Amino acid sequence: MNREQPPRRGKFKPGARAEAERLAAESHPGLAVRVAAAAVAADIVGSGHALDDKFSGAALHSKLVGMDARDIALARSIVTVALRHLGAIRRALARLLEKGAPRNAGNLEWLLVTAAAQILWLDVPDHAAVDLAVRAARLDAKSAPYAALVNGVLRNLARTRDEWTQGEALDVETPPWLAARWRKTYGEAAARAIAAAHATEPTLDLTVKSDPEGWAGRLDGVALPTGSVRLRSRAPVAELEGYADGQWWVQDAAAALPARLLGATSGETVADLCAAPGGKTAQLAAAGARVTAVDRSAERLKRLAANLKRLDLEAEIVVADAKTWRAGPFDAVLVDAPCTATGTIRRHPDVAWTKKPGDIVALAATQAALLDRAAELVRAGGRIVYCTCSLEPEEGEQQIAALLRRNPDLARLPARPEEIGGLAELITPDGDVRALPCHLPDADGRLAGMDGFFVSRLLRQG
Repeated sequence: MNREQPPRRGKFKPGARAEAERLAAESHPGLAVRVAAAAVAADIVGSGHALDDKFSGAALHSKLVGMDARDIALARSIVTVALRHLGAIRRALARLLEKGAPRNAGNLEWLLVTAAAQILWLDVPDHAAVDLAVRAARLDAKSAPYAALVNGVLRNLARTRDEWTQGEALDVETPPWLAARWRKTYGEAAARAIAAAHATEPTLDLTVKSDPEGWAGRLDGVALPTGSVRLRSRAPVAELEGYADGQWWVQDAAAALPARLLGATSGETVADLCAAPGGKTAQLAAAGARVTAVDRSAERLKRLAANLKRLDLEAEIVVADAKTWRAGPFDAVLVDAPCTATGTIRRHPDVAWTKKPGDIVALAATQAALLDRAAELVRAGGRIVYCTCSLEPEEGEQQIAALLRRNPDLARLPARPEEIGGLAELITPDGDVRALPCHLPDADGRLAGMDGFFVSRLLRQG
């Protein structure tokens, strides 16, 4: 395929592009969504921004401002699928662009990536995906000269779709540095199973205040052995029975395990460090504990407070850096430490493309400081639960090994299968919990799996 001539002089005067986009979008429904999806995907991968941030609140991407909720949801779906399959899409485009992608072509690459996601994995007619991508390319002076290239590449992609949706996810979909780490840590078979789980879009899990079986029946879900409810439907969360009444909250089944293992009882004092957005705080409060929820982000704590209000639960909320915060002593401390979040790629595929190896080192230092603070906050005879949603041992097993070397008055309280729904395969030889995305299998891929989590429970002796 021959590359077209280099871009000619821009067709839009400075400041006129936004008006051109507006007029074009009004004439062609769905065009503004495609332009926005490409821009958001470029921003996430290019600048390392989180997908959730770009679709909500003050960080909402400028291309999404003014869109109705349905269009924003469509744009998010396109971006999510594009990031979930970015490795395979890039492989396909590299082969179809025989002379390579044009340089200095604006958002051309991301227009192709997001259009490819629609053609290969979304229920969008090929002709619509191709046509809107071509129109989007024509809106930008830098990409406009390559509109015919966009048309040709995407039509070829559609004709050969089966060739690009095959292949092992570990080799095709996963960044090489992560694939190498998982092979080393978990072995070849488990690494491939992890990557395969990441390639499948999960449904939502709920933590309910009581009666998981009953709520599973009311919400068209299944009650998991761990006590969570997994939904089959894709209905908007706020429209589901029990949401307005505060009977449940959204929380991955693996994310619900740390608070369960803490085993808080009525009247116990518990410090929840790095607490926002509050799922674990809600679990502890629902158990009757007197919870102090600590987080350095006032904005994130506002969301926690709103969640607690809807759930009719109470906790003391403190804006502070948990690494230096002083209080207590507490009967128990839960440390949900900041981490690379590589265990959440199923739900947050942007993580695979925004995290770098150096992030592990920086975050490990923060995790160690939080663990040391927890050891000072808990009373003698009290419990610490440490958890991260990371698959990397430096953020899990190695942190606990180092903590125990630094603090001889701490000892593990090994997890027992009956505490986690009988899932003995999640318990390591040391008694910690290591949940992998490929755990909790199901014949229906959407109902299988859980986030990758590490959980360790400790006792302060003396």
